[in-house]
Amino acid sequence: MPERSPRGTYLRIADALRVKITGDSEVTALPSEADLMAEHGVARTTIKRALDQLAAEGLIVSRPGVGWTVVGAVKTPPLLDQLTALFEDLKAGDPFPSEKKLSEQTGASRHTVRRALAQLEGAGVLEARHGKGRFVRTLPPQHV
Repeated sequence: MPERSPRGTYLRIADALRVKITGDSEVTALPSEADLMAEHGVARTTIKRALDQLAAEGLIVSRPGVGWTVVGAVKTPPLLDQLTALFEDLKAGDPFPSEKKLSEQTGASRHTVRRALAQLEGAGVLEARHGKGRFVRTLPPQHV
């Protein structure tokens, strides 16, 4: 967007994103800020202002580890619930999927996955073995 806009570049970007969100019911998430920067040829602060405008209108919400999602779009269960559901096919002593694999499956960042795994370790459900990965120590109460 090389030309200067009298209305404000971020407002024009917000308008374009609003049309995209409201015009297509299948849009559940927005592209990353980096992708939006490349698409519109503007700085991150300009994209951030446009996204903040849409968030103030209640159209989108920022989800840590996931990105900007459309309000009212398909709801995904919390990450901890998604990880707990994996115990249905496991028994004590079985290896637990890696952070990378869990991140790809859930769409959450590795940092967010790591924090959820730390919660499971703290609860005594998982055991981390240096150089080997994580293993099921005991099954969560609802799976016993």
